[in-house]
Amino acid sequence: MKEFCIQENDSDQRLDRFLQKILPRLPKSLFYKWIRTKHIKVNRKRCTPDQRLCVSDTVQLFVSDTYFEAEHPSARTEAPEFLQAPDKLDILFENDQILLVCKPVGLVVHCDNRQVPDTLINRVLHYLYRTGAYDPKQEQSFTPALCNRLDRNTGGIVIAAKTAAALREVNRLIREDRIHKTYLCVTVGTPKLHDAKLRAWHKKSESHNTVTVRDTKADGFQEIITAYHVIASNTHHALLSVDLITGRTHQIRAHLAHIGTPILGDTKYGNMKENRSTHCKYQRLWAYQLTFSTDVGTCLADLDGLTVRTELPAFVKQEFPQAVLS
Repeated sequence: MKEFCIQENDSDQRLDRFLQKILPRLPKSLFYKWIRTKHIKVNRKRCTPDQRLCVSDTVQLFVSDTYFEAEHPSARTEAPEFLQAPDKLDILFENDQILLVCKPVGLVVHCDNRQVPDTLINRVLHYLYRTGAYDPKQEQSFTPALCNRLDRNTGGIVIAAKTAAALREVNRLIREDRIHKTYLCVTVGTPKLHDAKLRAWHKKSESHNTVTVRDTKADGFQEIITAYHVIASNTHHALLSVDLITGRTHQIRAHLAHIGTPILGDTKYGNMKENRSTHCKYQRLWAYQLTFSTDVGTCLADLDGLTVRTELPAFVKQEFPQAVLS
């Protein structure tokens, strides 16, 4: 028999989700069967897969310990992979719930098909491990996680949740459009309108990791809304402030390309001739600012109204040194 005591970071999740995390290699069908046959109980009582776990609950598994010897985090002896990544971060804000970091251009947020251990999430985990905010041996089902993603060649603000409660709350705020994201970018050419709220339809191709944008609705397409303001312009380029109303894959890059002003340096949706002539090898897109709108009584209540921004990216300082941002 194996018993797990539910800790703060394990609580407020379904029993089946908890089991998937602590026993990732076991088939789901097996622990659903164990729940049905009462080989899994909560507080030694019959339970259901969708039962919500609370702090101090105990989950009992009345099965052979051989199923768990190599599964539970406390049984691991090898050093965690995240220790192979640097632990230094450009921290913009931190409290006991979340961490806001500035991701540099060229760094992936999660491990990709290259299997390189130096990723943003591994840097975050290494930093939290070094500072004592995270110890994988003390956690049963939770690992600090990133709440938003940026492309490898896009820099700027990424939110990391240090607790399970913060992860749930940030994800809720993102779903409800209560974390206002502002980006800076340089476009090839200047949009016809100085200010606009663009609406279009978006579809992602999983096989090619690209998206298609069109002006009319079609099967498989989802609506996207992108607002922008032209801050400055010169003969060939414009500096834009962009607000994401919806948040789809490559939305800003594809939407601006769709209206004829692609982002400078974009190799998927951009103007290759202009990219080559300016020796621009990555897209001039930057997640510049976040503003929170939170609720009283939540773990992020004290962040209501908080605005966090990065320094101006180098490409803005170089091409638009006189630009004034509000």
